[in-house]
Amino acid sequence: MSRYSRPHLPGATVFFTVALADRGSGLLTADVARLREAVRRTRAERAFGIEAFVVLPDHLHCIWTLPEGDADYATRWRIMKARFSRGVEVGERRASHVARGERAVWQRRYWEHHIRDEADFAAHLRYCWFNPVNHGLVARPEDWPYSSVHREIGGPRWEWAWGVTIDVPEP
Repeated sequence: MSRYSRPHLPGATVFFTVALADRGSGLLTADVARLREAVRRTRAERAFGIEAFVVLPDHLHCIWTLPEGDADYATRWRIMKARFSRGVEVGERRASHVARGERAVWQRRYWEHHIRDEADFAAHLRYCWFNPVNHGLVARPEDWPYSSVHREIGGPRWEWAWGVTIDVPEP
């Protein structure tokens, strides 16, 4: 069994991809209110900044900034996944799911990338915004209702708090 070691950088800005176990599911958008509540409650208990967030039918991408002195995003994800999973239909469970008390709703792991600089941040922010377009769900990022792009739109260029400006091509 491989042992994956995640970096622990307090106060880091981190890009995540988190997916459902059933990659063909539409559960996240069908029950987006439950997901929002899980995020809201977790943030109330364990603060973190949300720089970007996009929810697709079977996965999500987001960029968080952790508080100074805090590197524990793993616990936040565990709590959010558990909160969302309560009350939704149990997925196809294997013996390992039963042994761990898992509902088999989410993939066990997630992908994270620590943001290195402003250019890296801009690239990942753009990735979040354009992911629904890349999946063929909408023609323009602002047409997707489950995206933080709506709080950021400011004309043909989108300004970000880090001073990053992203040009958006015309459709």
